[in-house]
Formats: sequence, C-alpha cells, structure tokens
Amino acid sequence: MSSSAAACSLTHNDESFVQKLNGQWHKYALWTYTAVVLAHWGEHFVQAVQIYVLGWSLPESGGILGLWYPWLIKSEALHYGYALVMLVAFWTLRSGFVGRSYTWWMIAFWIQFWHHIEHGLLQSQALLHYNLFGNPVPMSIAQLLIPRVELHLFYNTAVTIPMVVAMFYHMFPTPEEAAQSHCGCAWHAAARSVATPRATATAV
Repeated sequence: MSSSAAACSLTHNDESFVQKLNGQWHKYALWTYTAVVLAHWGEHFVQAVQIYVLGWSLPESGGILGLWYPWLIKSEALHYGYALVMLVAFWTLRSGFVGRSYTWWMIAFWIQFWHHIEHGLLQSQALLHYNLFGNPVPMSIAQLLIPRVELHLFYNTAVTIPMVVAMFYHMFPTPEEAAQSHCGCAWHAAARSVATPRATATAV
C-alpha cells in the first residue's frame, strides 16, 4: 500500500461514528431510518382503518402492537420516546445532506421538533398526574382544536413529506450538489463518481 493510501485509510478509520453515519454509512443509516418511519406509519394506518373502516371504538383501536400490548400503546413514554428518536436521527444525519436536500431535511427536523414538544407536554402530564385544562386525559396544545388521532396523522404527514423530498433531492443531486456530497446515496453512477473523490480528498 502506498504511503498516501495508507494515510487515507488511517484517517478514514479515525472518523467519528457520526462522521461515518454521514459519509460511508449514510445510505444504510437512511435505509434503517426509513424502515423505522414506515413501521410507525403502519401503526397509524392500521389504527385509522380500525376506527374509520372497522368502526372500532378509540380505546380498542391501538394499531398493530395494540392488539397484543394495549398497555404499551397507551404509554405516553412510548410515544415521546419515538418522537425523541426521530428528532435525534434527523439532527444526527443532517450533515450528509447538501443543497436542496439539506433545506428540506431541516424543514422536516423543525416540524418534528414541535411534534416532539407536543409529546413532551403529554409525557409531562402523565408523569405529574395533572392534565391541562381539566381534561381526563393528557392534552397537547394543538389537540384543543384537532382530535388526537387525526392530529398525529397530520403531524406525521407534515414530517414525512419534506423528509421524502429531501431524500429525493439527495438521491438525484445536481452536479454542484454531487460535488459537495461525501456519501454514496446518489442513484446515478456519475453523481457518485463526483462525490467519491471529494470524500477521499477530505479523508486525506
């Protein structure tokens, strides 16, 4: 191995975990993240079918997990935990995006940030055993205007749309964006070939 190649390899190995997530592992990190988001969407979709198609009552409509673990779905900690994981993932994977994809990714992040605040408010009420506005169950701010099921369908849609747009632009970058990228997420071989030398040069 040449001295320059050895230096590149050493520096590459010295990258932090987050740097690798936004570089050589970015594609796989996004695949994993997308799988988690789709699984969560599956829960919301099934719950909507249970309510609006099957005519089940709201307490009975717990999605897929709720059929076997109803106590789990009723836990505010679970919902808050997922919202927090989403927020952390958005922030952690942000530097892998450039140009238009970065803009749309951060739009999704800030919407999720507010979604996380709403879930944090619900979790706080559950922990303190004190519900806002004298309600029998924990209430978020927007829930005063929109029922909880419909509200969180809206929130997840509002987060998912800019997330999908960001991934589209990330997979199909302009030549200028490809030149700034340092991962292999682009679908076009030409874009990946533009991005790869920059990653090597950065590592050196």
